[in-house]
Amino acid sequence: MSATLAPPAVTAPATPRAATADGAAAVAAAPSGAAPAAYRRRWYTLGVLCLSLLVIVVDATIVNVALPTFARELHAGTSGLQWIVDAYTLTFAALLLLAGAIADRYGRRHALTGGLAVFAVGSLTAAFTHTTAELIAARAMMGIGGAFIMPATLSIITSVFTDHTERTKAIGLWSAVSGLGVAIGPVAGGWLLAHFSWDSIFLVNLPIVAIALVAGHWLVPASRAPQARRLDLIGAALSVAAFTALTYTIIEAPANGWLSATTLGLGAASVVLLAAFAAREARTDHPMLPLRLFRNPRFAGAGVSITMLFFALSGVVFLTTQIYQFVLGYSPLAAGLRALPPAAALAVFSPVGAWMAKRAGVRLPVTLGLAAVAGGMAFFTTSSAASGYGHYVLAMVIICTGIGLAMSAATSASMAELGPAQAGVGSAVNDTTRNMGSVLGVAVFGSITVSVFASRMHSAAAAGGHAAVTSVGAAAEIAHRAGGGYGAGLLHTASSAFVTGADHAAIAGAIAAVAGALIAARTLRTR
Repeated sequence: MSATLAPPAVTAPATPRAATADGAAAVAAAPSGAAPAAYRRRWYTLGVLCLSLLVIVVDATIVNVALPTFARELHAGTSGLQWIVDAYTLTFAALLLLAGAIADRYGRRHALTGGLAVFAVGSLTAAFTHTTAELIAARAMMGIGGAFIMPATLSIITSVFTDHTERTKAIGLWSAVSGLGVAIGPVAGGWLLAHFSWDSIFLVNLPIVAIALVAGHWLVPASRAPQARRLDLIGAALSVAAFTALTYTIIEAPANGWLSATTLGLGAASVVLLAAFAAREARTDHPMLPLRLFRNPRFAGAGVSITMLFFALSGVVFLTTQIYQFVLGYSPLAAGLRALPPAAALAVFSPVGAWMAKRAGVRLPVTLGLAAVAGGMAFFTTSSAASGYGHYVLAMVIICTGIGLAMSAATSASMAELGPAQAGVGSAVNDTTRNMGSVLGVAVFGSITVSVFASRMHSAAAAGGHAAVTSVGAAAEIAHRAGGGYGAGLLHTASSAFVTGADHAAIAGAIAAVAGALIAARTLRTR
């Protein structure tokens, strides 16, 4: 049975403007038996939380459409592009659990405010970088801010919306904002790149953060866990080290060799660090990640489902962004506009999934959604160098329809299993599964594509037809400079090799989605 959460931890002071538990000024005292004023404004609170979520989702998608620009302006190879994306999502995911625990202990509004401030500083720093390494470092700083923003938004929603029906609707809207961010990011990024330099895609974050900070001061109530937990700093360090080692191993495997001593050694180190993290969390009396949560099959099944959804979404978006610009030749703005149909499908079907969960239980929309993702991935794998936009947009619409159906339902299922004391860590676990899926999606899809691409281009170079190139971006730049028959031939060969690699990567996405659907069908049974 779903746990019923206690009312939000907003004190109703005896006199107007008294301070709440975490130092925020409260509104005038409400009459006996009435809801506190901050709670009565819960839908305005949701608006601020969704705006805070929107800025970090838009940042991820706006960067994707700029990847070809980074390849040209910063001379970033495929590995560099993967790190520009994953530096953000990796620090984001690795710090989510610690950020959730800090929010529970010291106040969720404080965590949200601090996260927005760090995110703004990181955005400003990214706008003034000049090398790939500098941009990767700035993106990591932005990820630190995002790690505090995302779990705070979901845990505040959980504490403010005490009615189960309202909470389900609020989480559905929260999830739909992710789809809105997917839609806004590519279009806004394409427009900014068409009219300004690439630093504008980071500067645009600043006014959004400013609005969220000002509105949040007045509309977001103070809340924290009823019982503060000690911080597990050792567990946090182990988790960061383990996730970083695993991601580095996967991204650098094509360059180092999948069976090289370096890759195998790093892989072994990743396994050891993950085992040490699990052992630490199982033995400590104040775990950052309470492993007992995963004894609940519905919570565990929802977490696996969310991981598979974002593994598929992030991986395929990383590839289609490059296909649109390098293979099909669209400008950043044209590529962004062509990303609208799948983004709209995600936004539209997210509340549909919440509605289906309310009527028939969460198993139906989650299982159906993952099955649709698998079908879209399978269709994606049939592409060739001759495939046009129609093929890719149809595949993406099917994939995003499935993600929309499953995302909000799976999120609601995981949060419904937790009590008020676990709202912060529960939302952090939920967000960690999302972001680790994203990290691994970019790493795995990108590495598979790079491996196949390098093999095909090496064969072409050995045959004496073309120069050896390390990425489709480099091939496009060389082809543009060379022109003529040689340039056209090189671009065709590189495009064919990249699409073939993308098809192989999509097979991994289809397998992951099928596995997720089977797990969801078994664990998310209606009770």
